[in-house]
Formats: sequence, structure tokens, C-alpha cells
Amino acid sequence: MTESIVYFEKKGRENTAKTIELAVREAKRLGIKKLVVASNAGGTALQIPEDCGLDVTVVSYAYGQKEPGNHPMTEETRKALNDRGYHIVHAAHTLSGVERSLSNTFGGVYPVEIIAHTLRMFSAGTKVSVEICAMAADAGYVTAGESVMAVAGTGSGADTAIVLRPEVSSKLLKTKIDRYICKPILD
Repeated sequence: MTESIVYFEKKGRENTAKTIELAVREAKRLGIKKLVVASNAGGTALQIPEDCGLDVTVVSYAYGQKEPGNHPMTEETRKALNDRGYHIVHAAHTLSGVERSLSNTFGGVYPVEIIAHTLRMFSAGTKVSVEICAMAADAGYVTAGESVMAVAGTGSGADTAIVLRPEVSSKLLKTKIDRYICKPILD
């Protein structure tokens, strides 16, 4: 059976509700049990229906990314996500982390940044999906090689949902992207 990919005319937050709806529906149809979602402050994750029947992992960036010791996810939001049984991962981005520090300090391009930019050729959400699933695998919330639904986006909100089989960060190039559910058309 051939499924159709939903293409959004514009990228960004305006597609969040539809992306989540499609991701949850297709995960259930495909028998996928886990959903990994990019959500720095938690707003996108809070839009996932509480009764979706999926094991949800919310992935955000590490503390101190914007200002030392702080994070945009409030304790209230963290509690609301924990009360739903969602796992929360705060970690350095797999596809930037230390390499971004090197390129910012010394200039030039480093291998991990090339991988990140290559994935962005498909969409920013593709890059983020691969990244957050590696981060979730690193944290033990998904198992390398299992099919998971990833939800991510361009900037804020969500506009991309893909099925992939992630790997931990140290084996990132073994990640397999199996299918797109939705993505924006790039301008």
C-alpha cells in the first residue's frame, strides 16, 4: 500500500496541531509504540493528547543554552509533562554540541555540522528528528533500531513527522529514516 505524504505549503508552528494529529494516527496504524517530540519549552508536547496511547519522550536542549543555568521549560510545564507519564530529556544537541563550540571559536566546518546541514536539505524537522531520537536513545527511552515516530519542526512548533529507526549518538550514521508522514515544502 502506498501512503501519501502530507506537504505543508509553509513551514513552522501553524502546522503543529495537524502534524501531531497525523503522527499519532499513523503511529497507531503502523503499530509504533513510541513517539519522540522536540519541545524546548514544552508547548508542542502539551498539545499531544494525553490519551494517545503512545510512550512519549520530550526532548529539549541542555540547560544554559540561552543563559547560564536556565532553561525555557518551567517547573510547572515539567510537572504537567511528568504527570502525563512523558519522559523528558535535556541534553546537548547530538548534531551540534561540542562541534558548534569549535566552529564558533576557530571557524570552519566540522563533520557533524555537515551531517546536520545535509539533513536540513530535506527539512529542518528531518535534522531535528534524527537528532532528538539519538538523544532519546542515549538517555535509554528508545532502543536503537526500533521504529519510532518523531515529531519536530522549523524554529518553534512542529511541521515534520517521520518514522525512523534511531541509533545512539555514537552510531548516528546507522539511523534509518523509513517514511515521512508530513513535512513542509522548502522555500
